[in-house]
Amino acid sequence: MTALKTVLVTGGAGYVGAVLVPRLLEQGYRVRVLDLYIYGGQVLSAVSSHPGLEQIKGDIRDRALLERVMPGCDAVIHLACISNDPSFDLDPGLGKSINYDAFFDLVAVAKTSGVRRFVYASSSSVYGIKEDDNVTEELALEPLTDYSKYKALCEEVLLKEREPGFTTLILRPATVCGYSPRLRLDLTVNILTNLAINNGRITVFGGQQKRPNIHIEDVAQLYIGSLRWPDQAVDGHNINAGYDNHRVIENAEIVRRVVKRDVEIVVTPSDDHRSYHISSEKIRRELGFVPQHTIEDAVCDLAQAFEAGKIPESMTDPRYYNIKTMQSIGLR
Repeated sequence: MTALKTVLVTGGAGYVGAVLVPRLLEQGYRVRVLDLYIYGGQVLSAVSSHPGLEQIKGDIRDRALLERVMPGCDAVIHLACISNDPSFDLDPGLGKSINYDAFFDLVAVAKTSGVRRFVYASSSSVYGIKEDDNVTEELALEPLTDYSKYKALCEEVLLKEREPGFTTLILRPATVCGYSPRLRLDLTVNILTNLAINNGRITVFGGQQKRPNIHIEDVAQLYIGSLRWPDQAVDGHNINAGYDNHRVIENAEIVRRVVKRDVEIVVTPSDDHRSYHISSEKIRRELGFVPQHTIEDAVCDLAQAFEAGKIPESMTDPRYYNIKTMQSIGLR
């Protein structure tokens, strides 16, 4: 396989992208970022002058723009989306237009532009609620929400477009946690850590739901691996990637233990019964990928960032919360 050298990262100024893009540059890749930059143009400031980075502010729904930025790219890592159920539910029409409708043009333009590998960031939520102890890639997809439904439908679209010379890989990561320059404080472990450190009190809704998690540095390594693994090892595959399947209450207890403060955990009833747990055995067995960072590491990283003053106004600033940012800018 000829090395993939130039990578288009859609959503490269998002939570995962802000960690992934510098790692790709460190590894010698040329990177084009296509993003709306709704969380600020400073997200990639640490690498903004890197000669291997090109930043393009634009919308993945703009086919003419895709036709301008895609040529010359060997691979696409497609991260851009309205991320998670509550953000999608805020404006389902907007969510569908970005997460699903735009996907057809994105894949089509990639193929006609000579892209050789397309890596799609799906979600472990596509499985829905399973009683199986190990939710493997072979199980049927039973998405419960519009967000996860369109993730699953995009998987179908991509697999239909697969052909020799156009390698496709679908990754189904667990919920990401840990510090990023474009920080999200609306994800389970990050929420709990913010509350523990800045409120001294964690409210857990329900608590028995399982939420598989994975450290953001491991996710960055996952996508770097997705560019390096041989075609025959990944082509047409869908692959889970997670670290652990803790219950929300267990995550809260981990947070309290790590921050080493007198933190109260209050459990309150919830009508949110979404409970996901996944097996990451396939990626370990077939590709040798094993996460190197724990949930404790994610909490430590966040705690250090709080201590260093990197996360000001964490309870109120809209930039840490997808829904609040979408509402404040009137995203359409």
